[in-house]
Amino acid sequence: MKIEESIEDYCLAHSSKEDALLQHITRQTYLRMLYPRMLSGHLQGRLLSYFSRLIQPKRILEIGTFTAYATLCLAEGLAENGIIHTLEINPEFEAFITENINASKYSNSIQLHIGSALDIIPSFDDIFDIVFIDADKAQYPDYFRLIIDKVRIGGLIIADNVLWGGKVLGDISDKDSETLAMKEFNEMISQDSRLDKLMLPLRDGLTLMIKKA
Repeated sequence: MKIEESIEDYCLAHSSKEDALLQHITRQTYLRMLYPRMLSGHLQGRLLSYFSRLIQPKRILEIGTFTAYATLCLAEGLAENGIIHTLEINPEFEAFITENINASKYSNSIQLHIGSALDIIPSFDDIFDIVFIDADKAQYPDYFRLIIDKVRIGGLIIADNVLWGGKVLGDISDKDSETLAMKEFNEMISQDSRLDKLMLPLRDGLTLMIKKA
């Protein structure tokens, strides 16, 4: 076993457990989905839940639903009458996502949108308290440009997979559009004076951004 896996297992053993529905979603994702490691998972899911419960957001935007695991973690902290808009580009995931959302107590607080985030985001008039980005890596810079003015002052933006398997650290082929875009995104965030930011080496990298006045 790799030392990183041993450390993560140790952390999980000393953290709050997933509830039964999240455990079920994890099992079903590994049984039914082609790339189950796209799931946020237990450790990251608890972190998302903590952020949401600390902020008690009224509006959350999630870019990339997959099987709604992270969606339900974020929902744990919603303020009364709060809402999550979650965006998924793959229509083949819709039935599984809907099944998982409907099995939760948060179903009335979650609105699923199927389609391109680049088309859907401009349609929102909402100002969001939390934005979670975990979708097509090649479009991260474009996602950020679209959402930054839709986040309130003091709001939290979270971007997943920012280390992209460590590929952002080395030489990048001109044909590797995802790694090039992730490198561009990371540099863009690091230089943006509107943000306080913290990149964490959690799983595949997680960047936290607080929008400043």
